[in-house]
Amino acid sequence: MVNKQQGTVKKWQDDKGFGFIETEAGESVFFHVSEFKAQRRPNIGEAVVFSIGQDAEGRRRAKQVQELVFVQQKMAQKNQQIRQRNQKRSHQAEFEAGQKKRSFLGLAFYGVLALLAATDKLSWLVVGWYVVLGIITYGMYAKDKAAAQSGDWRTPESKLHILSALGGWVGALLAQTYLRHKSQKPEFRVTYYLTVVVNMAGLLFLLAGGGLETVTDLLSELL
Repeated sequence: MVNKQQGTVKKWQDDKGFGFIETEAGESVFFHVSEFKAQRRPNIGEAVVFSIGQDAEGRRRAKQVQELVFVQQKMAQKNQQIRQRNQKRSHQAEFEAGQKKRSFLGLAFYGVLALLAATDKLSWLVVGWYVVLGIITYGMYAKDKAAAQSGDWRTPESKLHILSALGGWVGALLAQTYLRHKSQKPEFRVTYYLTVVVNMAGLLFLLAGGGLETVTDLLSELL
């Protein structure tokens, strides 16, 4: 409370509409009812908060007199709002930092795929599949966000999850990070990470020799 003082109403003449406040220093300060910022009359013994001013003749008087309890409640509410806002910003900053780290890992995944292809452990068609599907998935997220902002027809979440499970999860992760779309819904994020697990399990199955040639032939026809 900058430039504010605390005191107690010691005298009050209700018929005349003025009284005196005793400051913490023991001084007596005049105040008029017009300076009492409450929808009622002051009470003797009431703790108040005020600032010191002067009247037209230069005499000291209390200005902006408020109930101490009211001021404390307002300050508590304001502090609570500030704490909540700071907490929300902190959580958001932590989330975004984590998302960017995961985005880096997602892009690194493309590098691993390229390395596997370069060492003839994986077909370049599979790498191309992941890259193309990642781009398509990112585009679907961008389209869905634009639709959400304009009120147009939305893309079903199930479709976004299917794209991720098929291999577009890196594009989805980049969209969640940089488009800030579908990044705040816990249920959606849990399902998204499940699609990543499903896709990685499928990729490991292929790398272990489980039908890699069949998938490669299929991709050859599609791409």
